[in-house]
Amino acid sequence: MKCSGRRKCQHCKEFYLPDWRNLHRQRYCSEAAGRRQSKSESQRRWMQKPDNQNYFNGPQNSQRVKEWRKRNPGYWRKKNPPSQEPLQDLCRTQVVQDEEVKGIEISDALQDVLVMQPAVMVGLISMMTGSALQEDIAATTRALLSKGQDILGRRLWSHNDAFSR
Repeated sequence: MKCSGRRKCQHCKEFYLPDWRNLHRQRYCSEAAGRRQSKSESQRRWMQKPDNQNYFNGPQNSQRVKEWRKRNPGYWRKKNPPSQEPLQDLCRTQVVQDEEVKGIEISDALQDVLVMQPAVMVGLISMMTGSALQEDIAATTRALLSKGQDILGRRLWSHNDAFSR
């Protein structure tokens, strides 16, 4: 009697036909949940290896990434960015003489966009600094937050302020 080749998924326990190119190693079905579990298990096994445990941490990682980026300039940027219409009209650079200069107000809509899409802020900071390293983005974010709080007059009291008084 010939074997059907079906195998039980280690995640959902349903039977599936493994891909013929990966017949002896595939343990999960091709459903989204099975693929997620397979990836998670694969990453867990990779991180358990002693050589990989600090792969993403510390100054060695930063140096390794910087060296790779020097060898591969512009890798993470799109080759041909699509031409798009601007999201908003250009702002006037000068105040009309009859207009009164008013204080800065941030609209609720803009706040919602920025809060709901932190990836936009990370991408913007990355483009401004020319770096996608987390430590560079974090340092720039701290500086931008401090500057913004100073401009808006909303400087929050911190532990360090107690010592500077």
